Amino acid sequence: MNKSEVCDVVIIGAGPSGAIAASMLVQDGWNVVVVERESFPRFSIGESLLPHCMEFVEKAGMLDALNASAEELDFQYKNGAAFYRKGERSQFDFEEKFSQGPGTTFQVKRAAFDKLLADQASQFGADIRYQQSVEAVQTDENGATLTISSGDERYQLKARFVLDASGFGRVLPRLLDLNLPSDLPPRIAVFTHFKDNIPADANFDRNKILITVHPEIEDVWYWLIPFSDGTSSLGVVTRPELFNDHDPLNEQLLSFIHQDDNLTELFKNAEILQPARKIGGYSADVKSLFGPSFALLGNAGEFLDPVFSSGVTIAMRSAVSAAQLVSRELKGEQVDWQVEYADELRRGVEVFKTFVTSWYDTSFQNVVFFQSDDSEIKPMITSILAGYAWDESNPFVKSSRRGMRMLAKLCEAD
Repeated sequence: MNKSEVCDVVIIGAGPSGAIAASMLVQDGWNVVVVERESFPRFSIGESLLPHCMEFVEKAGMLDALNASAEELDFQYKNGAAFYRKGERSQFDFEEKFSQGPGTTFQVKRAAFDKLLADQASQFGADIRYQQSVEAVQTDENGATLTISSGDERYQLKARFVLDASGFGRVLPRLLDLNLPSDLPPRIAVFTHFKDNIPADANFDRNKILITVHPEIEDVWYWLIPFSDGTSSLGVVTRPELFNDHDPLNEQLLSFIHQDDNLTELFKNAEILQPARKIGGYSADVKSLFGPSFALLGNAGEFLDPVFSSGVTIAMRSAVSAAQLVSRELKGEQVDWQVEYADELRRGVEVFKTFVTSWYDTSFQNVVFFQSDDSEIKPMITSILAGYAWDESNPFVKSSRRGMRMLAKLCEAD
């Protein structure tokens, strides 16, 4: 290996966080190379965006392209979340939220969505290289050196800074020994896409994600994410032991779906479009979100759980924040990565984490299905469900654990 290249920033991964960071950095005048292990389009999970995402897409200069392409790519307009549990229904309209900012977004097929953003980053000037894998990395205060493989070829890529946007691949945590186990219990997600054939007169709003609690097992839940072409993503999140390695995955997923009366009715005419998939071990943490000449974005750092679709929002927010800080640092400014990046990002992550853990211990489930005329609290909860977990003017962001305890007591008192 004797080939060596030099650039300002290397980004590992061309998914949403990588594409947004690349777009912002090249528009600031930096030479950016993005190395992506796969070819796009490629399947990915995380299909239900939150309205807060739209602010980050706009900051990267991609919002017009997203809006212009949404219909053609079968992205579904989304204005809220609906919940179902043993005959109980509840819904949250994201436009009726406490926080400022967009109140609508899209439910997207990630293969098309990720390619759209990556293509936009390329048009802005990012050098995106597909089917490239990072084999080794060295970082210090002077920059980073990455060993890249592409087919039978290997080369070195030297940069002043490297951002890891590799998602569940977690390249830098693996190569730099940064991984830590999550303190969340292990769970798996089993899912696929359907031609749903849901009748037009069904009690179902395609403009909302539907989250269903299993009728008997309170810590098991389903997502139903509709797209505008009449297809849907449907999955179940369970403890690993509730699925086995012997029976076909499609059959096990269908069995779970038919255990809920509402999903059974909605999907009585549905057709599976592709084999079911299973992912596990997705909850993770790291020793640090940054180090000498590197930072971790989104899922490469910490991933919680898919229940409130927070993953892409956290990833995009980390991308915008890191890109701004990298640009400042490359210009010679002093950057406090702990305060300005890690601490700031984790504030919102901890809010989401409070809601995730409360969902599984059922206290937040009871809040979701609690029927109240309180006109002040619901918009605050709606804001967090819409992604605004960093808005500290919201009391349930400012002190999420105390707020959740208060809500739980309110529901118990009713």
